Amino acid sequence: MRYCESPYLYRRRKSREVVIGDRDKGGVVVGGDHPIVKQSMLTCDTMDTAACVKQTLELVEAGCQLVRITAPTVKDAANLRNIVAELRARGCNVPIVADIHFKPEAAMEAAKWVEAVRINPGNYADKKKFAVKEYTDEEYAGELKRLDEQFTPLVKRCQELKRAMRIGTNHGSLSDRIMNRYGDSPLGMVESALEFARICRKHDFHNFKFSMKSSNPKVMIECYRLLVARFEQEGPDWNYPIHLGVTEAGEGEDGRIKSAIGIGSLLCDGLGDTIRVSLTEDSPREIEVCNDLLSQIPQLTVGSSKRETAEPVQRFNDSTIQRFNDSTIQRFNDSTIQRFNDQWPFDPFHYERRPTPEIELADGVKCGGEQTVRVVVTRATWDKVAPKIHPKDDVKPEAIYEELNVLEADPTGDFEVNCDTQLVTVKDDLPLPPITAYRLLSARLQRLGRNNPILLKDCLTFDPVSLEPKIALLRASVVLGSLLADGIGDAILIRGESGAGQSLRLAYNILQAAGCRSFKTDYVACPSCGRTLFDLQTVTARIKARTDHLKGVKIAIMGCIVNGPGEMADADFGYVGGAPGKINLYVGKTAVKFNIPEVEAVDRLVDLIREHGKWVEPGAKEQPAPVAV
Repeated sequence: MRYCESPYLYRRRKSREVVIGDRDKGGVVVGGDHPIVKQSMLTCDTMDTAACVKQTLELVEAGCQLVRITAPTVKDAANLRNIVAELRARGCNVPIVADIHFKPEAAMEAAKWVEAVRINPGNYADKKKFAVKEYTDEEYAGELKRLDEQFTPLVKRCQELKRAMRIGTNHGSLSDRIMNRYGDSPLGMVESALEFARICRKHDFHNFKFSMKSSNPKVMIECYRLLVARFEQEGPDWNYPIHLGVTEAGEGEDGRIKSAIGIGSLLCDGLGDTIRVSLTEDSPREIEVCNDLLSQIPQLTVGSSKRETAEPVQRFNDSTIQRFNDSTIQRFNDSTIQRFNDQWPFDPFHYERRPTPEIELADGVKCGGEQTVRVVVTRATWDKVAPKIHPKDDVKPEAIYEELNVLEADPTGDFEVNCDTQLVTVKDDLPLPPITAYRLLSARLQRLGRNNPILLKDCLTFDPVSLEPKIALLRASVVLGSLLADGIGDAILIRGESGAGQSLRLAYNILQAAGCRSFKTDYVACPSCGRTLFDLQTVTARIKARTDHLKGVKIAIMGCIVNGPGEMADADFGYVGGAPGKINLYVGKTAVKFNIPEVEAVDRLVDLIREHGKWVEPGAKEQPAPVAV
């Protein structure tokens, strides 16, 4: 199975067009050769028409092309009529997408008023009880028949009213039926979506797209790859568009890094027709990150970091990159890519770190083998940050690049490696995208019968002017995160970020987001919507202020129960809105404290962490050096 034509050259996946709204009246076309569509979601109460209209207009002003609004009840769904009417009266024709969970009747009502409906296969016709049951083939077929009866009315309504649909699977909300048959896995997510797609196709309804979201970028990447590969198996007419997103990414740098790893890596492989960056921040900030991220994809897929090679983001489409890609192919001047095209240097559907021997990287620091991925810095960075580093700090350089015994290789040609204990990297100034270069390097080593540890660089060439910190962060996250998700890389070096302290901290943040190291508290935080039962931004800040010193502890902060227990299944503790003003606390995916008044909930969360032996006092260890980010 393959999810893209080649892991070495950019080719945008050819998908069919899905029309959302009236083309002649501000509608949006997703897929085909159309540019990537940017979207976001409202955070206010759906029954507050004025607030919904205000937020929608702010999003459109920021460049949002699709606006999603939650409709948890039939009453909320009915109010979409008023929201849409007011928007149209103000001359705003942005398509509106109703977000539906649990209630088919709410979806049926919403479809009357909006241009698209998003349904979650895990809970549209199922109530998740975490029940363990072995289904016989006959029982499973009976469940699918029940699903057909529940879902078909919506399909027919969307068909009749010319609505679009998103079949949006979430890692945290798979049905018990799917969990028992496929487990909590990428395969389960894909099969859950395909069940609903087959019902659509049975009625000759094709105006839909897919999403496969997870708060874990590695899981998200695997899911989308597997989904597209399954499309290829099903047949050429399964060329449906793809919506990309990392759900519950959080806020600030962490949210941006997680999103860049998941969304950016797939865009660089040619997947994706519309994107949403989910941040626990004001919604327009998501569009800013969408713009920044999309503007960098041409830079990372055509073999040059020079800004002038990329056309403006609004014209970013297949032909834009392909013009530059063709010249990149010519620079290989032989059949290098073709010779390696059948040799994939990683398993795209199951994460496994590339096996290497353990080597000495620096005094007392080893890399490769079972060692964690190490952080390397340049001599210039070392000189600036070393005086501020304390021995017990978690964020510190682990080796200096200029002092390493490292082979700088050109993976487009032949090279020799004398032993397996030498660190290998790609030489600078090659006209190759860095992701391509390192995948090709891994394939070359594999063909040579070598499994040397690999040092990853975030860039191979440099802009004449230093990158903005926000752009350097996105580029490094896409490049390094994509390769780490492939299982490639034993040490990383960031040079695109010119600030010494910033580059060091960014390296550790990327490793944490990619699941390679844990040097601080990890948070899973949803971006808020009309279902949210408390102020997510305020509460998230309050929880972080109390817990951000708990190295290795993962805390989920969820506004409601929709994706709560499942999406935070790998979190140690969860803070979940249970009712207005009431909070439920979880250990893993098990609720252990119910209906706690919100004013007490953060203290009770700290008590729960203490009860389970995960609490340390903030002053119990030496504080990290004051490295600014």
